[in-house]
Amino acid sequence: MPRPRPGNRSRELSSAEKSSRRRFLKQGGALAAGTALAGVAIPAVHAAGDDTIRLALIGTGGRGSGAVGNAIAAGGPAVKLVAMADLFPDRIKRSYRALKQRFGDQIDVPPERRFVGFDAYRHAIDCLRPGTGDVALLTAYSYIRPTHLEYAVVRGVNVFMEKPFAPDPGGLHRMLRAGKEAQRKNLKIAAGLMCRHSVARQALVDKVRSGELGDLLLIRAYRMEGGARLGPRPPKIDELTWQIRRRVFFHWAGSGLFIELLIHQIDECCWLKNAWPVQAHGIGGRSPQNRSYGQNLDTYTIEYTFADGTKALVFSRNMPGCHNHFATYVHGTRKAAQFSGNVHAPTTRIYKGQQFEKDAIQWRAPKEPYSPWEAEWRVLLEKIRRDQPHNETQRAVYADFASIMGRAAVHMGRVVTWEEVTSSRFQFCPEVDKLDFGSPAPVQADAQGRYPVPVPGQWNEL
Repeated sequence: MPRPRPGNRSRELSSAEKSSRRRFLKQGGALAAGTALAGVAIPAVHAAGDDTIRLALIGTGGRGSGAVGNAIAAGGPAVKLVAMADLFPDRIKRSYRALKQRFGDQIDVPPERRFVGFDAYRHAIDCLRPGTGDVALLTAYSYIRPTHLEYAVVRGVNVFMEKPFAPDPGGLHRMLRAGKEAQRKNLKIAAGLMCRHSVARQALVDKVRSGELGDLLLIRAYRMEGGARLGPRPPKIDELTWQIRRRVFFHWAGSGLFIELLIHQIDECCWLKNAWPVQAHGIGGRSPQNRSYGQNLDTYTIEYTFADGTKALVFSRNMPGCHNHFATYVHGTRKAAQFSGNVHAPTTRIYKGQQFEKDAIQWRAPKEPYSPWEAEWRVLLEKIRRDQPHNETQRAVYADFASIMGRAAVHMGRVVTWEEVTSSRFQFCPEVDKLDFGSPAPVQADAQGRYPVPVPGQWNEL
């Protein structure tokens, strides 16, 4: 992949990651007929005479706009977008235009309900009705997710929140506290680790739990692709704006590219094992040819250990011209299985032994009736309609703790334990709630315009 030239927009994500985004403009399917909510009795949780579930979108990039499309596909005409918020007006303009063209009157967001700036999230959430089925979509960047979740819970509205959930342990503890308060208020919280709602993967998990594979020995997860590079900051863009707009290249803003991409696979490993790892260690580095100005390493290899000694190996490489691989595998004492495939495809099957050959496939998962991105919304909306408990905060936060544990093990060059990462209160930017246009950026570039890269033995993020 050629490096971005000065002044050009940097390529933020690999083609595989872009294709895995919620590409709502390409998603078909009836929006009203066939919904899982058809025929479900609606309790008195809405304002009198109006059972519409209203959405407020906070963070209007491709991921957030796609989530709106998934919500409408899952809920049909009873779902409507009523407010939008973002730091940047150009993002709202693009998102609104695309959504309006696709969904027409279900996008009811006049100019006065399109909010811009660091406090825009408050105004958008305030457009929702506390104590009803309304949902705040928290799809901005991970550095500010805890702030947004806290406010939504205070306002008494349900939440769909995207991953990653916070860039550091301090932020994750804020998420846990907000999640507990949401549970106390009977608010519904859905988290964007959508593979947990894949019926194909759920079927394989059932077989793993029943012992069909034997005792689990090893789980392997791969995400190897061309990667992304950050070019130099254009002089016309201020430092804070540059770092937020290019968040995957900065650990404080977007958790870094490793967690942005690998949190799904790490969560899959923990789901298969039905446990959280007790420790992690790993290695990583940058290619001598890497001229990126950002903070990411090119490679991460992490060995997670669970309490019974079982291992999970997670491999990440973001380098052009290399072998690409995107899948999760599990090995038992009797059989092996593939859990997921390229770009989170439900390539889910069991093999007769340990060889992954086509003629050795013993079982294939049933075809998915809809994508995991839509499935997670079907679950959330049904829980809202039935007024049943639904709070994925702790599970999502723990998956992020496991991801941060692996990232820290590589960056710091030592073994990191679950107890250490979950007891840490470290924050990359303790003043994150006070950021505004004109604030100094949390990370400063050197004289050449490059940002600090983790050096094992010297770096600290716990």
